[in-house]
Amino acid sequence: MAAILSVSGSPSATSRTARLLRHLDDRLRDQGHDVTPLDVRTLPAEALLGADFRHPAVVGATALFAEADGVVIGTPVYKAAYSGLLKSLLDLLPQFALAGKTVLPLATGGSTAHVLAIDYALRPVLSSMGASHIVPGWFTLDKDITTGEDGTLTVAPAAAEALAQVTDGFSAVLGGRPAVLSPTG
Repeated sequence: MAAILSVSGSPSATSRTARLLRHLDDRLRDQGHDVTPLDVRTLPAEALLGADFRHPAVVGATALFAEADGVVIGTPVYKAAYSGLLKSLLDLLPQFALAGKTVLPLATGGSTAHVLAIDYALRPVLSSMGASHIVPGWFTLDKDITTGEDGTLTVAPAAAEALAQVTDGFSAVLGGRPAVLSPTG
């Protein structure tokens, strides 16, 4: 099946965005895809902020994008836009790093006031980077994502159903097996 890069643009170590992405990664793996997670926050800050294109971590991240057939981009929404951390990585990638790739944009945030951030902030950047197909994305409210003391993730039923649909649509474009799973829960 397809090689998928799953990118979390959250700066937080306890990120709902990253936990949600890792949860969706499992769904994509169950559909036959090879998924590689990338938490941008683990890249060296000095390389990102200093625009060090030659830093080994940046070179490695660039290679992950080049090797992927599909890319899931997840970000928390701050001030009606994707995270500055994600922007710092996207700025270091080659201009057409997404050429020939299918991209699934996802966002999380505290208010429905930010629901259009995917379409007005993130989608234009992904398009300018040459993405051949940007599938419909999804915005999930923070309150709809909870983590239990044992680390289990629970997504509110309506959000879980919507996330299952967009994830399965992305998978189908990449040639994944039809989902035989119930919506993420």
